[in-house]
Parts: sequence; structure tokens; C-alpha cells
Amino acid sequence: MKYISTRDNTKEYNFEQVFIKGLADDGGLYVPKLLKKFSTEELLKFKNLNYNALSTEIITLFLEDFISKEDLSSLINKSYSTFREKEVVKISSIGEIKLLELFHGPTLAFKDVAMQLIGNLYEYYLSKNDKKINIVVATSGDTGAAAIESIKGKSNLNIFVLHPNNKISSVQRKLMTTVVENNVFNIAIDGNFDDCQNIVKNMFFDLEFSKSINMSGVNSINWARIIIQTVYYFYTYFRLDKKNLSFSVPTGNFGDIFAGYISKKMGLPINKLIVATNENDILHRAISKGDYISKKVKETISPSMDIQLASNFERLIYYINNSDSQITSNIMKKIKLNSYQIDKSSLEIIQKDFLSEACNKEETLSIIKKNYEENNKILDPHTAVGVGVAEKLSVNDCVVLSTAHPCKFPDAINEAINKHEKLPEELEHLLNKDENFEVLKNNTEEVKQFIKSRIK
Repeated sequence: MKYISTRDNTKEYNFEQVFIKGLADDGGLYVPKLLKKFSTEELLKFKNLNYNALSTEIITLFLEDFISKEDLSSLINKSYSTFREKEVVKISSIGEIKLLELFHGPTLAFKDVAMQLIGNLYEYYLSKNDKKINIVVATSGDTGAAAIESIKGKSNLNIFVLHPNNKISSVQRKLMTTVVENNVFNIAIDGNFDDCQNIVKNMFFDLEFSKSINMSGVNSINWARIIIQTVYYFYTYFRLDKKNLSFSVPTGNFGDIFAGYISKKMGLPINKLIVATNENDILHRAISKGDYISKKVKETISPSMDIQLASNFERLIYYINNSDSQITSNIMKKIKLNSYQIDKSSLEIIQKDFLSEACNKEETLSIIKKNYEENNKILDPHTAVGVGVAEKLSVNDCVVLSTAHPCKFPDAINEAINKHEKLPEELEHLLNKDENFEVLKNNTEEVKQFIKSRIK
């Protein structure tokens, strides 16, 4: 499988280049030149596979000669051996709605599913190539902890995580900042997540800098994240055995739901992909009425969705414009100027696959309370948004992606039901550990200097 950039599809890349670089030199995102589409008969062959075996079959399609299928299977088994669920993910119910629980990994969020394998893929790559890699990643709460957990202590790898200062939950922060390893560096930026993400993009765009430090990224823009996340859409379809399932996905950066879109393009009979947002509703406005004008980011009780510039939306723009990289590049210039409105014909194409809705704080707290009282189930605020949106839209056969353990958001849970959900026993020690992070200005040059000073 060869890859191209959404902003220039004349050049081809292999998986190694896509994986290590993360972001194309032209600023675009990598996508496959051609995507495998399964027939109904081919899908049936996967029906009874366990999660690890299914992961091997799907992921290997994208990796070319990067790794043998046997070695990939071994890395997958190693990556998921630390999960609290034998099958990695778990399907549960609240009323008519199914929950796909994705938070049974070491840092209690869906990001672990992709990140644990990515950490081992980096180690595999570096063991065969005498190189050092510096990973730089922005996080709105969960990606950073998952990335640190997967990379801490690994030789020839450093990780620098940028999070918005005082804008993520205390548990989210402590899962990152209490890690004591020589290759882990936490940076709190005086700004919001979009500011953190822009700094990382600016560093990628500075080719002299990014090449000088052999920079790589594990944000959801990294194609490896997308392909690993497609697996749980396939797994859910096979386990529930229902035609035309819909998925309600709490999303900010459009990565998790884009994995569902790729699954559908690969032949999985998904009905609707439902974008669930909080008050930062740019994706809902875009999908429902074509309004992709960003506004000021609002702080909410579901901080992982406190985003106004959804990076992975560029990949969707590429596909709905007939894989035309020139049109995509022009649209991205408009987005940078905050002047992009989705035209009617493009919106109609999007709405064939996507629905969207939003829930505000009061609605989210009400959903948490209602489900605790009626189902004795505590939902984290992101999952609650997914449930609330599914109920608003009244979509049949709907699966909500439950993206985080409720203990990661103690203040929101306490406000909703006057109760604190405990951390799993093996993580309780975090609450009393010392934290270690640097507070830096919202300034790319300052962050660059910090990174340089730590890798000498």
C-alpha cells in the first residue's frame, strides 16, 4: 500500500515514511493511495476472530513491508497484555444503547488502544535502524498520558508532551506529570489545546528544525493511530451481528470518528457516523449546516473536546472532493483564514455518512445523573455527550464509543451525582505523587529552545 499527501497526491510514500514523519512536509496529512474494500464474503472470514487476531488481519493490510505479519501479531499481543479486559474492549448496555468501552488500558482512555501498539512499533523500528527519535505531541487530556505510558523508558526515544495549562482534569494531568523517566518531558502551555496543536504543527513545518531533531508525532494526525482504531469498529460489528449499526462518537479532533469512516469505506456496513460534541460545536455546525468558522474555545467539563480546529477533518475534505489535493490545499488555506463554508454539494456528500449534535454542560450532567440512577452506571462526561446525542437523534441500533473511565473527571462526576468514582487500585498512588512539568508561554520558539536543551 502506497500513501500520498492530502495536499499533493503526485508523490508516493511508504508506511515507514508515513509512520515516522506523521505530518507531510507540505503540511498535508497522509492517506492511502488506494484503500482495500472487503466484500461481504471476505468480511465473514473475520467474524469469529478474537480482538488480537482481528487487529493483525486488518492492520497488516496497511503496513507494506514495514513488519512481517508474524512480528506484528507478536507486538499486538505484547501491546494489549496490560489491558484489564482480555478482549481489549468491552461491549455493555444502557437501555437500548450499546456502549463500546475503550478505557480498559493502562491510562484509562481509548487512546491506549492505538498508543500501546504505536510505542512498540517505534521500538521495533529503532531496533532495526540505528536512529534516535524525538516525539512531540499536543494533548487535550488523554493522548499525552497514553503516549507517555507507551514510550516511557524506551531507548532512543524521547517524548515531549504539550498540554494546555490548567485546562485538563487533575487526574488527566497527573497521569502524565507523575511519570519519572529520563525520556519523558511534560510542558504546560499558557493557552488552549488549539495553541498546543499549532505549536506542534509549526515545528513540523520548520523542516530544518524537525529534521535536526528527527521529530515524529503521535497525535491523531498520525495515520497509524487511525488504522489501529478501525479495528474496534470491525470488532463491534462482528460481536453485535447487526446490519447497519450507527456509532455515536464524542470527538474533538475528528480522529476516532474518521477511523469509523475508513472502516465504512473498507466495506463495513455502518449506517451513520454520529459526531457528538460539547459547546465547542464547530464539527456539529459544519456537518449540520456547513459552518466551519471557528470561535473562541470554551472550557467545559469534557475537556478532550475543547477544540475548534479538528485536524483530521482535512482527510474528510480530501475524500469528499474526489481525492483532489489541489482543492483540498485551497480549502485548507481558507480554513487558516477562518473563512471556509462547506458548499451544498459537499455537505450533501458528508451527510450521507455523518450526523451530528451537541450537548451543553447542563445536559451532560443530567445524562450522567440519569444513567447512574436508572442503570447504576457512571459515565464520564465525554461518553455522556455521546449518549445524549444518540438519544437526541433517536438513531436505531446505536453504539456509543465510551472513551474514558469516569474516575478521570472527578469534579464533573461529583457535580452530577455527588460521588467520586475511584481510580483503579493500581493507579491510586498517583494522587499523592509529586508532579514534574515546565510552564512555557504560547510561543513556538520558546518550546523549540526547551526541546533542544533537553536532547543535547
